[in-house]
Amino acid sequence: MSLTFLFRTITRDVTKVNICQHVQSLHTGCQLLAAEKALLMKLRKSTGYTFINCKKALEKFDNDIAQAESWLHEQAQKEGWSKANKLEGRKAKEGLIGLFIGDKAAVMVEVNCETDFVARNEKFQQLVKDVAFATLAHHRSKSQSAAGYVKSVLAGEELNKLSVAEGASLADQVALTIGRLGENMSVKRAVTVGVPAEWHIGSYVHGSLSGQTEVPMGRYGALVVFQGGKEGEQEVLGRKLGQHIVGEAPVSLGNMDDLPCGESETRLLPQTFLGDPSRTVAQFLKGQQARVLDFVRFQCGETVSEEGK
Repeated sequence: MSLTFLFRTITRDVTKVNICQHVQSLHTGCQLLAAEKALLMKLRKSTGYTFINCKKALEKFDNDIAQAESWLHEQAQKEGWSKANKLEGRKAKEGLIGLFIGDKAAVMVEVNCETDFVARNEKFQQLVKDVAFATLAHHRSKSQSAAGYVKSVLAGEELNKLSVAEGASLADQVALTIGRLGENMSVKRAVTVGVPAEWHIGSYVHGSLSGQTEVPMGRYGALVVFQGGKEGEQEVLGRKLGQHIVGEAPVSLGNMDDLPCGESETRLLPQTFLGDPSRTVAQFLKGQQARVLDFVRFQCGETVSEEGK
């Protein structure tokens, strides 16, 4: 009896130990799973890549998030260039005009994609921002020693060579976005202007996307350079002039004393002013004690011949 009792006691104790070890193992496993899930969520949020790719990257580098992120970017860049080469011939006539006004300097860019659906995507809109800021940085570096009015027009090939974060080119950034969104894209053109202290830059973007306040974006945009204007009202004046330029599509400036030639008028100053049809733009400017010196109008998807430049 004593041997049987002893055997049962030993068996019961061994079972308890095994159960405790198993419970402890499950607890540790759950902790590890929670930690791995947190890393996965963090990597997904910081990179925007799929859960599957993020999980693959973490497994590849034993949960080293820095190495995993670097590898994901490298893979995305390779896939982006591969996809960009495959989609190169497809037409990209949709997209956005992006516009940014800085300290006595401004930039307006056009970036194209295939569909309006992709144009509304945050990743594509970030690309428009990247193009705008890279172009403005290039303008400032080139015009530091320049005095007076400085205007620069850049085409796609020149823009693609500009640098963005960490030494990557805009061409790399475009390829990366193509890889993520699966449509052909291109940086079409950009214009930058820099003005003296006593001049002003007005702007207007038609069909602006909600939530894009730093770099307004839409299908039409205008920059207008002017002197004068009533004190404290220059911003409103610049917006009214920009609205007119977008709406009436002038192709040249004209002179203050030019006579209008009807609805077909393409010179800005003799055109009937959009905000007050009883006056021409020149007459409106005289009332505002202002003078327009230059302007640029972009329409998304227009061809070179339609630009009138």
